[in-house]
Amino acid sequence: MGRERIGWLGGSFDPVHEGHLSIARAAAEALDLDRVLLVPARNPPHKTDRSLAPSADRMALLLQAVAGDPLLEACDVELRREGLSYSFDTAQQLLAELPDGVRLYYIIGADTLADLPNWHRIAELCELVTFCAVARDGVELDAEPLAALIGEAGVRRIEQHCLHLPPHPASSTAVRAALAARRRPEHLPPGVWEQIVSRGLYGAGGRSSSGSSRGSGRSKP
Repeated sequence: MGRERIGWLGGSFDPVHEGHLSIARAAAEALDLDRVLLVPARNPPHKTDRSLAPSADRMALLLQAVAGDPLLEACDVELRREGLSYSFDTAQQLLAELPDGVRLYYIIGADTLADLPNWHRIAELCELVTFCAVARDGVELDAEPLAALIGEAGVRRIEQHCLHLPPHPASSTAVRAALAARRRPEHLPPGVWEQIVSRGLYGAGGRSSSGSSRGSGRSKP
């Protein structure tokens, strides 16, 4: 039996939408992954200027979104950890908790490639995971900025795992805007709208969420 191949798609998932799920499924098919972990960030380093919905609520929406899908799995690894949600720390924690010998594929947006040299312990992260960069809307894939850190061989490895997808109309920003305007958003997975309303998230009706931004959900890693 070969080594298990697991994808890892991180983000704030504020809230999760069909675009997130389409990326995860497309990467799973392209890379022949056994499953894909969707990992909501507790304190993303690049979004310190905006308040996120409570961690427990974002996790609950994500669990609803992947319910019944054997390929996708919500994972609370970052919600269980204090401090900023650095990807290097998450990779170490995932590899410690997942079965021995697993191959971990980190699914990121192509527009993130240019910023990777600024990431926390990026050279070491590149040794732990295989990056899969996903491009939409004609975004160019360019890993050369990483060459000084990981060498040309490392750049070629990233380029070999790039994925081009057609545009998807969903975005968390658009979902939040629709909710703020008291409209039912498009492109939400089944059951997520009802969860948003019942929890009173993003200005939708229903009770106010009693969780805090430091709460967490639980699922297997």
